[in-house]
Amino acid sequence: MKRFLAMILAMTMTVAMAACGAEPKEPTQDSETKQEQQVEKPKEEQKEEQAEVPQEKTKINMAVLKGPTALGMLDLMEKDEQESASNDYNITLAAAPDEIVGKIVSGELDLAAVPTNLASTLYNKTQGGVKLAALNTMGVLYIMETGDTIHSVEDLRGKTIYATGQGSTPEFALNLILEKNGLKVGEDVTVVYKGEHAEIAPLLASGEAEIALLPQPFVTSVLMQNEKARVALDITEEWDKAVEGQSGLTMGCVVVRSEFAENNKEALDQFLSEYQQSIEKVNSAEGLEHAAELAEKYDVMKAPVAKQAIPKCNLVFEEGEKMQQIAQGFLQVMFEANPKSVGGALPNEDFYYHR
Repeated sequence: MKRFLAMILAMTMTVAMAACGAEPKEPTQDSETKQEQQVEKPKEEQKEEQAEVPQEKTKINMAVLKGPTALGMLDLMEKDEQESASNDYNITLAAAPDEIVGKIVSGELDLAAVPTNLASTLYNKTQGGVKLAALNTMGVLYIMETGDTIHSVEDLRGKTIYATGQGSTPEFALNLILEKNGLKVGEDVTVVYKGEHAEIAPLLASGEAEIALLPQPFVTSVLMQNEKARVALDITEEWDKAVEGQSGLTMGCVVVRSEFAENNKEALDQFLSEYQQSIEKVNSAEGLEHAAELAEKYDVMKAPVAKQAIPKCNLVFEEGEKMQQIAQGFLQVMFEANPKSVGGALPNEDFYYHR
């Protein structure tokens, strides 16, 4: 009996030892997936960390004139301040085109909002060193008076007009309209030019000036300050009559240095997209109130004036083929009237930037 129990115990120990030496159990599919996830997870986290690293923004130095061009830039100015813009914009407000010209030529500015005919002049002066990137403003000029005597261009005969924009679109557009109506500056009409729009409003208020050529939004400002003032002539309408529909009166545009455009195409295209969005937002009914507040915040003009003026400022965004068509027609008319108005020659095809 003892011998039989010993044999049973030996057999049991043998089986137990065999079980301990058996091959390990194959891992299940679930355990394999968990292991893979444990291996891959650090890589995914690495990708996420890399994606979160912000790309360095392109710094763009630009200048805009106080007026419609600055109004169209308001939303972009706010985005830049909030650091949500695609580029790092350094925006300078200028009172007159003269403040911009030298800085574009020297390369201190990359982009600038200037009168459209001045863009052509800069192109010729720099031998192709600038390009036309977009049109931003159509006709915004008006003849104002503190009376009720001017109802046609002929009524300007023998009068004195106070104006701004000597050497740019306002002067050349006015001269063309006067000449097409049989009037010559210096003989039939006297034009006195001032450096800034803000200089003219007090002259109208004091009575020193009775007739003035002004753009929006300064027209609105004068009307709000002087109850005797009225809009006598719409220069855009008179332009259309004078040129018989050959071209539109495009007042403002954005130029870019050719070197900057070649070396920073992506940044330039991003700017154009953001600028278009800015103009659309400022022009919109729902964006008007906020745009007026921004106009005062950024020292463009008082909010009440901006609110009334923006819908009358004819802000647009035209690029590419349409931009080229409008600009070519306008510059052709200006060249025929006075070659100096566009820098002595019409620009070549490479003047027009297409993205």
